[in-house]
Amino acid sequence: MLTLYDFKSSGNGYKVRLLLHQLRLPFIYVETNILKGETQTPQFLEMNPNGKVPLLSLGDGRFLAESNAILLHLAEGTRFLPSDSWQKSKLYEWLFFEQYSHEPNIATPRFWKNYLKVGEYDEEELKRRQLAGRKALAVMEKHLQEQKFFGPQYGIADIALYAYTHKAEEGGQILDDFPAIKDWIDRVKSQPGHVTIEDI
Repeated sequence: MLTLYDFKSSGNGYKVRLLLHQLRLPFIYVETNILKGETQTPQFLEMNPNGKVPLLSLGDGRFLAESNAILLHLAEGTRFLPSDSWQKSKLYEWLFFEQYSHEPNIATPRFWKNYLKVGEYDEEELKRRQLAGRKALAVMEKHLQEQKFFGPQYGIADIALYAYTHKAEEGGQILDDFPAIKDWIDRVKSQPGHVTIEDI
């Protein structure tokens, strides 16, 4: 049985939960509160020395960290990951974009504004990240003006990008400025097996 160690409001963890539901894979959910240091205990660090969630236990003594690595593992051989090498490489491109250009500038402002107090983060750095986040959303908007998804069909690149994009306004973004993204969000929500970030 798969076991997912996760923090419920984490977009990175939500990616994994969403795919697990859409693949109809049963799993045990273990809430791991990052705000209370539960990823820094000796027991957790034994499973993931990087001390972060999500973390997936495969049930056979193996553990897999990093949300997009987990998505790739779970999606192998399914409709969520193309078999064509070029299409797969283009999907990887979006996954790397998500972690390098998107997540630090969409997710981090959301975390700061929702979980930290004013003064616990640098206001100028927040503004810098919000501007970089807007640029990342503009890249997505341009793609979605011509394509329905971030692959030949709905797949893990969409899941990876959707997780924090649909909550981007909580970090100070204005999604009304990106109509193609808003239409895409609706398409993602309409996919079979979709669950919200509040669901386990």
